[in-house]
Amino acid sequence: MKNSLYSKIEAATQANSVLSDAEKKSVFLELRNALEMGEVRSADCINGIWQVNTFVKQGILLGFRIGVMQQFAEISGYGNFLDKDIVPPRHFEAHEGVRVVPGGSSVRRGAFVARGVTIMPPAFINVGAYVDADTMVDSHALVGSCAQVGKRVHLSAAAQIGGVLEPVGALPVIIEDDVMVGGNCGVYEGVIVRAAAVLASGTILNASTAVYDLVNEKVYRATENAPLEIPAGAVVIPGVRMVKGKFAQENGLGIQTPMIVKYRDARTNARTALEGALRHAAE
Repeated sequence: MKNSLYSKIEAATQANSVLSDAEKKSVFLELRNALEMGEVRSADCINGIWQVNTFVKQGILLGFRIGVMQQFAEISGYGNFLDKDIVPPRHFEAHEGVRVVPGGSSVRRGAFVARGVTIMPPAFINVGAYVDADTMVDSHALVGSCAQVGKRVHLSAAAQIGGVLEPVGALPVIIEDDVMVGGNCGVYEGVIVRAAAVLASGTILNASTAVYDLVNEKVYRATENAPLEIPAGAVVIPGVRMVKGKFAQENGLGIQTPMIVKYRDARTNARTALEGALRHAAE
């Protein structure tokens, strides 16, 4: 499936492609269905290393180029939708085991949503995203285009998991299994949050963020060749780093900086670890 789609998308996206728009649309629809079934993903983890599948993002961009605006019928009483015809909202059936609570949530076609996922309103899951089994997507949460979210993840209210389609070689945001993402967190620009990590409410992570590990006395940053990674089991809270310079010191200025204050172990669940870490930080 993967190799076949790769070849078809490559043929459809070449500058001198001889395929008609109808043939290109057929290629996109095949990719869209494969994404929804979880047969292909925008990124795969091979021996612990996440690698982007550029052909998936090329195929999604192809769909947007050839798609046309369409007015969709009224959905659940929340008004009419206008969007490209190739990515209408998904409709789930009871046998799929996905719980979509009434109140205005939307999942775009081309997103994989596994059995046991709960989506609280209003939330949005974009094309190319992958949301694995038993994950909670809470109110006002966003799972951006091509973002990868693992099993048993909790995306708390207003958590933002950023998306990326261009450049096609850019790694999407990765949230591994058993991660807890607190309310109003933002994870962007290809950041990888490893398994069982905990992000306290208000934590912001992107490619420019430096994360200070108070346990191991290390600093984690993105480089030209590698994204920012939050270690497995790390408990991250918003902290403050003092700014150098006379003016900054005179005015007591600091920059918000995420800090790892402890690591979870097998005996502590996410909420217990977070509460303990916050108490420790406050002492």
